[in-house]
Amino acid sequence: MAFKILIANRGEIALRALRACRELGIKTVGVYSDVDKDLKHLKFADETVCIGPASPAESYLNIPSILSAAELTEVDAIYPGYGFLSENYEFADQCNKSGFKFIGPNSETIQKMGDKITAKNYVKKYNIPIVPGFSDDIPDDESKVKDIVNEIGYPVILKATAGGGGRGMRVVVNEEDLINLIEITKKEALNSFGNEKIYIEKYIQNPRHIEIQIIGDGKGDAIHLGTRDCSVQRRHQKIIEEAPAINLNMQNLNKTLEACVNLCKEIKYEGAGTLEFLYENNEFYFIEMNTRIQVEHPVTEMITGFDIVKAQIKIALGINYDLEQSKVNFKGHAIECRINAEDPETFQPCPGLITKMHTAGGFGIRYDSHIYSGYNVTPYYDSLLAKIITQANSRGSSIKRMLSALDEFFVEGIKTNQPLHQKILNDDVYINNMHTINYLENEFNK
Repeated sequence: MAFKILIANRGEIALRALRACRELGIKTVGVYSDVDKDLKHLKFADETVCIGPASPAESYLNIPSILSAAELTEVDAIYPGYGFLSENYEFADQCNKSGFKFIGPNSETIQKMGDKITAKNYVKKYNIPIVPGFSDDIPDDESKVKDIVNEIGYPVILKATAGGGGRGMRVVVNEEDLINLIEITKKEALNSFGNEKIYIEKYIQNPRHIEIQIIGDGKGDAIHLGTRDCSVQRRHQKIIEEAPAINLNMQNLNKTLEACVNLCKEIKYEGAGTLEFLYENNEFYFIEMNTRIQVEHPVTEMITGFDIVKAQIKIALGINYDLEQSKVNFKGHAIECRINAEDPETFQPCPGLITKMHTAGGFGIRYDSHIYSGYNVTPYYDSLLAKIITQANSRGSSIKRMLSALDEFFVEGIKTNQPLHQKILNDDVYINNMHTINYLENEFNK
């Protein structure tokens, strides 16, 4: 049976999805804003539809416009990618009610696991460890709030329940700042996510950021694809990711892997999902679940040979797909560098025309990107330009291969954060795997 999928995204993930569809013999529809008409994946899509002006709210976040494009082109399913509407349970629900299969979990699962408070209360039932904190409605009585935080113990972190991307978060180190920072965080949460609800957690001061990749068939079976270490980040934005995470307590890791798989089996999770943890003193602390594909999924694919995007599509469309943990074989070590259009010192976005470029290549090197010479990087969307991924038999060899790839790669006409990657991969703290989520701030004042 022939299928047609609308790709409700842009940039490198849209191209990634299109390539998977082409390999599966599935027709594609590319949607775009009026400033995105030159995106690479549109040149290969079977059909294209403009869904609005540059503003994401009027295009890539415009549910009626996307559904209208789906109706116009008579697609079977909609692929959301990451960001934009990928974790919007109302979008997933409206897709399915309109007769289009949403490629991902059902709307109830997205709603349950997408809210950080609900997710934490839920995963506790499956012996998944969580960060100590307070997730009920924060009282209006200031003295009660102070008592709650004193019981948790300073420092604490305030987080928006609907947050993401490092926004809606504040660290509180003493009682004097508590009430004021709660109000500031609520306002930021409301402005960023339309929801002012926040919760309080113990601030784990110097952890690593560890992820567990899950695939579920939506019928009660699920497997894991191991771990990723995403500790190199700035203001909660990941910069370098790798798989597998090394130097973990194996007993606690195996218990956590089993618990994550059991959770996804119980809720009949469908498609790709990631459970994220802080890891400190040999202990895992669950922080959230992303009910979508991750930007960093290629490092997992490189060490397992498992095509996560194809799995998402085949599971959603009911194409025969058996999940067997015993068939997942881990090989070597992979690293991903996110190349962003930004100043490597100030991190200010640097949109503009790419006048000349050269991609990295060679044995064990993967390059995921939508850019090309003559491509204009607009200021309206995420600054991600490319992902360079290397795989080798060991972490040390993968680092050396990445340095070689970064030496080959160049983009002219705009600034990128490529020099920062080169600094990090030459730094002894990173080379010796001694870094935590505070690494960039501590070592490079970033």
